[in-house]
Amino acid sequence: MSKNRFDPKPLNELAGSWSDKLHGYMQKAQGIAELQQPLHNALGPVLSKKCRVANYQNGTLYVEAASATLATRLNYLKMEILSSFRAAGLHDCCQVKIGTNPEAQQRLTPQQNQVKTPEASYSGRQMSAQTAGDLMALAEHAPAGLKEKLLRLAKHGGQKK
Repeated sequence: MSKNRFDPKPLNELAGSWSDKLHGYMQKAQGIAELQQPLHNALGPVLSKKCRVANYQNGTLYVEAASATLATRLNYLKMEILSSFRAAGLHDCCQVKIGTNPEAQQRLTPQQNQVKTPEASYSGRQMSAQTAGDLMALAEHAPAGLKEKLLRLAKHGGQKK
């Protein structure tokens, strides 16, 4: 019987070809994460929260800033960044390039999943019996369409949870 090309492949068959690439990506990501500390040392706690190391390749350090204004400020601090990375052991670092990426700050700060649901925004307020009575009295002298809506609204005052 022939093999169906639409059948799902076993995970170990797929992971075998991915393992080298994934391992390489993982090492690169860990290396870039380690480079965040010398950047923090060079810029201080305030500025380092708004930028991140994007890449380090062929002696060039690429830094992403959260805004163009911050990128301009970092361009003035290139020599301090460069000396901090050389002091951290990256002696072949010879150039710093600054780019802008508004998502750079979002990647550094952990996101808190805050999803607003209708239940979360419900204040729990109840219509008083007096308000319901006032609506019913108002509905007596209202036109037919409005009367129907006012009576429906007044019913909510009579319901208790």
